[in-house]
Amino acid sequence: MRRLLNTLYVTTQGAYVAKEGESIVVKVSGKVKLRVPIHAINGIVCFGNVTASPYLMGFCGERGVTISFHSEHGRFLARVDGPVSGNVLLRREQFRRADDLDASAKIAAAVVIGKIVNSRAVLQRSVRDHCKNEGADRIRKAVFQIETRIKRLKSATALDLIRGLEGDVSSIYFSVFNDMITSQKDSFRFLGRTRRPPRDNVNALLSFVYTLLLHDIRAALEAVGLDPQVGFLHRDRPGRPSLALDMMEEFRSTLADRLVLSLINLKQVRSNGLKSVETGGIYMREETRRTVLKAYQQRKQESIEHPFLHEKIPIGLLFYIQAQLLARYLRGDLDGYPPFFWK
Repeated sequence: MRRLLNTLYVTTQGAYVAKEGESIVVKVSGKVKLRVPIHAINGIVCFGNVTASPYLMGFCGERGVTISFHSEHGRFLARVDGPVSGNVLLRREQFRRADDLDASAKIAAAVVIGKIVNSRAVLQRSVRDHCKNEGADRIRKAVFQIETRIKRLKSATALDLIRGLEGDVSSIYFSVFNDMITSQKDSFRFLGRTRRPPRDNVNALLSFVYTLLLHDIRAALEAVGLDPQVGFLHRDRPGRPSLALDMMEEFRSTLADRLVLSLINLKQVRSNGLKSVETGGIYMREETRRTVLKAYQQRKQESIEHPFLHEKIPIGLLFYIQAQLLARYLRGDLDGYPPFFWK
């Protein structure tokens, strides 16, 4: 079993990340603030004005540790990787399936059924936990509407139809997202999904956690030898990690959305921890960003029983397990790709 290693998030502006022996050190104003052995790290994510030494980049590339750079607000800028690894025959099979619309539709349908079932589970849990709250009836109605789409998806074979059902369910799900916010409703009101830039506090949190999730999924796909750029539900577009976005659909609601809802409803984040900028976007302040990163890392340490493997594993390994299962399907070891269903 692959070890659950930590991701090092560097958010302090002006920080410098360097190599010292077999360790990674983070310096601020010339003083060492953190020292960690490289064997305990699977990735480094830098936000804003954070620099890294060329020796560190080479060291991490050699050891298979990816370094990614993002704007202070979480927008992806660049990444540094070592040599491409994995079985070239696996990647060639991935490319062949991606070029075949029928084969792509089969994988896309599995991904979307995972997304829909997990989205329904989040709504159902909200109703159970807050059955007397205003909006519970709207959520129940959304659950019923989503269930009808699950039935239609089971017979869908065309890729465009599968994409249409996925978009339809996303619209239904987000139409009641605001009803799942049970505290701080004046400050955290969700009126619809907005990106680049996020236009409200809730979208700012969602976009940031989605960035973290995408980073981890992309790393997992690369670890098993798959190309994160070549997807089945999301088609090829220069610079877009389409396969990572495919797999991310299974985890958006249960991991990212639930984390954001918990942070808001438990008042672990507050409106004064976010700020607006001249472009009209809303972004997190340093302290809030650290709170979210800590909560995300803690969530990954929690354990869950995998519904296909029937083994208890840390949540942070789910991405790697799903990448392995997809690779096994592409190699012909499995009859279909088994999406992750949250219980």
